[in-house]
Amino acid sequence: MAQLRQEVDPGEAGLDAKALDRLDQHFAHYVDEGRLPGFLVAVARGGRVAHLTAHGRRDIAAGLPVEADTLWRIYSMTKPVTSVAALILVEEGRLSLDDPVARHLPAFADPQVYESGTGAGVRTRPAAQPLLIRHLLTHTAGLTFAFYHSHPVDALYREASLDSAVLPGSDLAGTVAAYARLPLQFEPGTQWNYSVATNVLGRVIEVVSGQPLDVFFAERILGPLGMTDAGFCVTDEQAPRLSELYGETDAGGIEPIAGLPLRGGRPRFLSGSGGLAASAHDIHRFMELLRRRGELDGVRLLAPETVDLMTRNHLPGGADLRAFGSRPAHDEPGNDGVGFGLGVSVVIDPERTQAPSGLGTFGWSGAATTTFWVDPSRDLTVQFMTQVRPKSSLKLFPDLKRLVHEAVVD
Repeated sequence: MAQLRQEVDPGEAGLDAKALDRLDQHFAHYVDEGRLPGFLVAVARGGRVAHLTAHGRRDIAAGLPVEADTLWRIYSMTKPVTSVAALILVEEGRLSLDDPVARHLPAFADPQVYESGTGAGVRTRPAAQPLLIRHLLTHTAGLTFAFYHSHPVDALYREASLDSAVLPGSDLAGTVAAYARLPLQFEPGTQWNYSVATNVLGRVIEVVSGQPLDVFFAERILGPLGMTDAGFCVTDEQAPRLSELYGETDAGGIEPIAGLPLRGGRPRFLSGSGGLAASAHDIHRFMELLRRRGELDGVRLLAPETVDLMTRNHLPGGADLRAFGSRPAHDEPGNDGVGFGLGVSVVIDPERTQAPSGLGTFGWSGAATTTFWVDPSRDLTVQFMTQVRPKSSLKLFPDLKRLVHEAVVD
């Protein structure tokens, strides 16, 4: 087990210690008010951790504190890992961004696109172009999530028992086959819609590599990077370090809720969209791989050019998520000035972002209020870990970005 540690004083890294104290105090108030159980925040420059705070509880009822080696359900922060896995196969010539998905998953050979109607009365037409691997990586595939409640197609996902994006009792192959039976919400490549696409990508990785997704991750990414605690399940030895998962109540407090089935051995469903647990050390190692453009401690997983491709905006015409996103789901201020690469968001217009961000900053977040980002212009990496699934009122990330921005002094 490796553990994240502070390596340099903030001043040596061009950070203001008093501003970082304000950051800690800001989020400590959320703990004091009962809106967060606890949190971990880490800020590094040039790869060296200059600020590391663990505060509050990982399990309130048991009185267990958040510690540097606490394990967290990272949910959608799994997606960039899956994207790296796919790009490894692209570099090896076993997969292409322009491959039709149907080349690897024949169930997608005849995609149908929604035209009109609801429920049993939905009318569709054949897609004008095939669904491509690049559409999965950029969330422009026409797939969706059941939880949006904003379009007749997401209602079909709910009718197909895909409320949690998993077909009950099924594995990744069976669940992806269920997606393929449903119509696309729009023509591939014409809108951005955050979706189950990365689960489909995970299944493509399994088929192309000939390995289960967890084995590919372990052998090709997690093991080589020294991400020693990351995985789709936790061992009996790791289990005491796993944080409890909480949900936000209507009153703004928190209560324990069920989370990913991480205990009890290997899960049946291996979610490339959101199945991993990891420690702060693991996330730091992954961020460092990307900050260093594909290499870490002598281990190269991707060529620099591939990481550059991954972390630039791929939305047509330089559009941002708000302009190119399917409405109304993505018509929100937080999407202004932010584009999307191959599995990560990318800041394309810092003047329009909701919170201060450097041009080219990339990263992603998870459903339990975890986030990471890499700011190449400032040689900065940041992660924030807690375990609360919010309803609507818990919106911490703009404040986090503002407070980190205020701490950078050179």
